[in-house]
Amino acid sequence: MRRWPVDHRRRGRRRLSSWIWFLLASFSVAGLVLFMVQHYHHQQDPSQLLLERDTRTEMVSPTRLNFTEEVTSASSFSRQLAEQMTLAKAYVFIAKEHNNLHLAWELSSKIRSCQLLLSKAAMRGQPISLDEAKPIISGLSALIYKAQDAHYDIATTMMTMKSHIQALEERANAATVQTTIFGQLVAEALPKSLHCLMIKLTSDWLTEPSRHELADENRNSPRLVDNNLYHFCIFSDNVIATSVVVNSTVSNADHPKQLVFHIVTNRVSYKAMQAWFLSNDFKGSAIEIRSIDEFSWLNASYSPVVKQLLDTDARAYYFGEQTSQDTISEPKVRNPKYLSLLNHLRFYIPEIYPQLEKIVFLDDDVVVQKDLTPLFSLDLHGNVNGAVETCLEAFHRYYKYLNFSNPLISSKFDPQACGWAFGMNVFDLIAWRKANVTARYHYWQEQNRERTLWKLGTLPPGLLSFYGLTEPLDRRWHVLGLGYDVNIDNRLIETAAVIHYNGNMKPWLKLGIGRYKPFWLRFLNLSHPYLQDCVTA
Repeated sequence: MRRWPVDHRRRGRRRLSSWIWFLLASFSVAGLVLFMVQHYHHQQDPSQLLLERDTRTEMVSPTRLNFTEEVTSASSFSRQLAEQMTLAKAYVFIAKEHNNLHLAWELSSKIRSCQLLLSKAAMRGQPISLDEAKPIISGLSALIYKAQDAHYDIATTMMTMKSHIQALEERANAATVQTTIFGQLVAEALPKSLHCLMIKLTSDWLTEPSRHELADENRNSPRLVDNNLYHFCIFSDNVIATSVVVNSTVSNADHPKQLVFHIVTNRVSYKAMQAWFLSNDFKGSAIEIRSIDEFSWLNASYSPVVKQLLDTDARAYYFGEQTSQDTISEPKVRNPKYLSLLNHLRFYIPEIYPQLEKIVFLDDDVVVQKDLTPLFSLDLHGNVNGAVETCLEAFHRYYKYLNFSNPLISSKFDPQACGWAFGMNVFDLIAWRKANVTARYHYWQEQNRERTLWKLGTLPPGLLSFYGLTEPLDRRWHVLGLGYDVNIDNRLIETAAVIHYNGNMKPWLKLGIGRYKPFWLRFLNLSHPYLQDCVTA
């Protein structure tokens, strides 16, 4: 092949270098961007760069070196070494693709020397001197020019880089899916300490019959149906989480003895839940514990959710084996918690508490920071549900939750309608019964038997069932995102009446976001001997 004249070869090398920078930017290597500017303008003899820097002798600071500032400083040898090393790594990759293993080995050797020098500078806290930098920069620059001479075929390099970019994108997508799946597995798993606590509490309930009598007395208390008091309901199988919700609510109430908590759990957690709330004081508030098994009317002939639980196809979808394609396309959707009866009890509140007129629903992953009794005096203007809207973020509108390509949805609902949040809701149960919201919920659940209207959760059927029946509340009543968003403003958290750890990073899990955990932990009785024993164990 005819060789180019020297000046054209140099131009070709520059063009190749520019393409390398452009393509490697797709790898999201931040350091390449910094190097692009300098390398393009300094393709002369590498010693020229060193001579320029030699004119400004680096002074050793009496204070310890800030290595981050050193690497980003335009006048430091550390930065030049880091940039040369980044480009050299790119050529190692290209040399291997062209089976030039000797050149790849030479470049890798120089890269290791560069890394060692940078590491020493960071450890000793002093900048790299000219004498230290010169042999490495000179050697590395010579090898880079050699690599450019050997591999200046731009078209071949572009194709090679494109194929590897595509491979990396596929690996990144697969890693994202795996991260989602692993995050869900961790979020769903019960920590050993909580399992230990459940066993100890269940043992207490079984060995102390006197607790049963006290539980019966509590269940027959006239306070449970007194509409002059403030009623809250929580549906959960997590003893500690429920305890924090109750404790934070009574701790911030002006008159805690006027509060009544209605807790519903499942058969497995019932004994432990009873034992915990009977053995702890919650400032005189009334607490009722019930098991979901008591609701004999909640059966397949009445509830579409119960019917789905018994349906073979639905069970296979949520509980059966998944193909790899299913896992990639719907890692979050195929989650059994979305078919949990406890999760759907919120749509049956008027039937569970037929004598109550108003109630506040709280999720088990919230912390209350203000007195919530003013919620009961809010004017809902005839609406059923008082909730904080979430459409300040564009992705919290109806079209993000529902399938508007289905005419059943598009003909009845506005796709730009504002979404709202479950987790802290005040319900007017008189208006609920009048509007027959539960029947609306049943209708939409039946229409979604094939999961064509929405995919998951209780919020989409809630948006449909309470459409036109929701009163927006001040945002300060309910701040969300503490289970996934690490950038919530502290001022917003501190002024919130309720903070919500929605997301996988629950505060009782190790993967919980550290800066938000103290808000939850301050309402957990860590001095309880069972908690201390189980955490130690």
